[in-house]
Amino acid sequence: MKRFLLEKRSDGAHALRVPYRGAALLRHPLYTKGTAFTQEERERLGLEGLVPDRVATLDEQLERVVGHIRRKDTPIEKYIGLASLHDRNEHLFYRVLLDHLEEFLPIVYTPTVGLACQEFSHIFRRARGLWITPQHRGRIESVLQNGPFEDVRLIVVTDNERILGLGDQGAGGMWIPIGKLALYTAAAGIHPARTLPISLDVGTDNEALLRDPLYLGWRQERLRGPDYEALVAEFVEAVQTVFPRALLQWEDFKKVNALSLLETYRNVLPSFNDDVQGTAAVGVAGLLAGARATGVALEHHRVVILGAGAAGVGIARLLRRALEARGVQGDALIRATAHVDSQGLLVADRERVDDHKRPFAWPVSLADQHGLGSGAPRDLLATVKALKPTALIGTAGQTGAFTRQVLEAMGADRPLVFPLSNPTHKAEATPADIFHWTQGRAFVATGSPFDDVAHDGRTTRIGQANNAFIFPGVGLGAIVSEATRITEGMFAAAASELAEGMSAEDLAAGALFPRVRDLRAVTVRIAAAVVRAACNDGVAAGDIAEGDVVARVRGAMWEPDYPILEVAEDAEDA
Repeated sequence: MKRFLLEKRSDGAHALRVPYRGAALLRHPLYTKGTAFTQEERERLGLEGLVPDRVATLDEQLERVVGHIRRKDTPIEKYIGLASLHDRNEHLFYRVLLDHLEEFLPIVYTPTVGLACQEFSHIFRRARGLWITPQHRGRIESVLQNGPFEDVRLIVVTDNERILGLGDQGAGGMWIPIGKLALYTAAAGIHPARTLPISLDVGTDNEALLRDPLYLGWRQERLRGPDYEALVAEFVEAVQTVFPRALLQWEDFKKVNALSLLETYRNVLPSFNDDVQGTAAVGVAGLLAGARATGVALEHHRVVILGAGAAGVGIARLLRRALEARGVQGDALIRATAHVDSQGLLVADRERVDDHKRPFAWPVSLADQHGLGSGAPRDLLATVKALKPTALIGTAGQTGAFTRQVLEAMGADRPLVFPLSNPTHKAEATPADIFHWTQGRAFVATGSPFDDVAHDGRTTRIGQANNAFIFPGVGLGAIVSEATRITEGMFAAAASELAEGMSAEDLAAGALFPRVRDLRAVTVRIAAAVVRAACNDGVAAGDIAEGDVVARVRGAMWEPDYPILEVAEDAEDA
């Protein structure tokens, strides 16, 4: 591993110590400037004759590559084009992404990244990150030491089993950590040399992948049980040894493993699960914003959640915390949320209730009070008719589950309807249908991007309940505060800040979430709230004065502009 030496000079400019010269420098994505090397740099760095004569500016390079990407016909081709740019020139890639977030976020992340995961072995160009397989047991530490840079502060790791709403994608799941970290850099300014995507490639049970002659992953059935747990334990120990200052984000693990690993390691090293806690924060932020928009206090809302997996349970956990802070207790706290899963309303009289669901199972007596006792229909429609919820959240990936009958049975004049499942085709309903069936009265937020909806002479912007509004700020806030662990209070603070940041004008227009183009500004506010929460929860490395919080956050954010290059004495030629 190499040290990445980026320093801020007294004049405010950034200088980068370069360990390469000539063609090796030109090929390295984190050091190259491509056609933007000055004539002086070309002479000093052994680049004369290796690039065309004219010195281009970063803006000119940006204009050229954006034009290239826009000429591609399909989202997956645009994805491949952006990935190729990422591999060639990271400064330029992040400038393109940052300056065109609304256009390219749906390409580098959901929904297009799902298709890229499915096509991984057929569109693969160049490896990025680290791949750990069961063959590495006993030497995972040495594999981590093969990483490109030594001072890693942020790791996103997946075992590839629950990729978006697509299930087990084997080695193809690696595009998810890569995409997440691209958003961390674009939104939170975390330097790419401080990040590392990792795939725990423990095999796959996807028969189509195992039969594919081009499949690039570990071609075995998925590792499970004690062997799987031992591999993860060795991985965590190795991270603590090799990257002792790193924050670890668990990503796209199947619900049982997601919840188990979160509980096992949340106090071992600073770590969190975005599918559980990030989704929870963005879901609760939507409810808080909806409470502001409707004028109905959060404690007076009744929420039905379709799905009792990691995302659904995560939302319920954080929502209960918010309600308890508002004085809600006892049966009122239980009644405030109801889960409907594949077996219907979650009630304690089931023959078996999974451990992670048990805290949210309704007592039989409470179900009886609402006509949902033993023997009564408990499907989504029956539950909504009985409970008359004011908010409906979808996390189960059941396309079209929010039917006209279901929405017409809700109990609010201005219902909150959040079809959060990804990718787009998994959404429980489309915004256009929701507005049509509710006569335009609903407040809608979706997990994937949807176009604005015109109804009854009015056009409504559909806010995206995108975890990208939460996790970059949580990660940046944790890094700035040097948090020793990630607390629920930090996610609660992120949710509250996201909701409070919505303007009265946006809420009046029906939008519950910011525009994606404002993501970096939103991230600054979220990160500052997370730093304050870390200090309040006693997990920050030291107290940070209130007046210094925002400045500390902004000071930690990298801008993708070309630095001044200084050649190391031992620079390599090639």
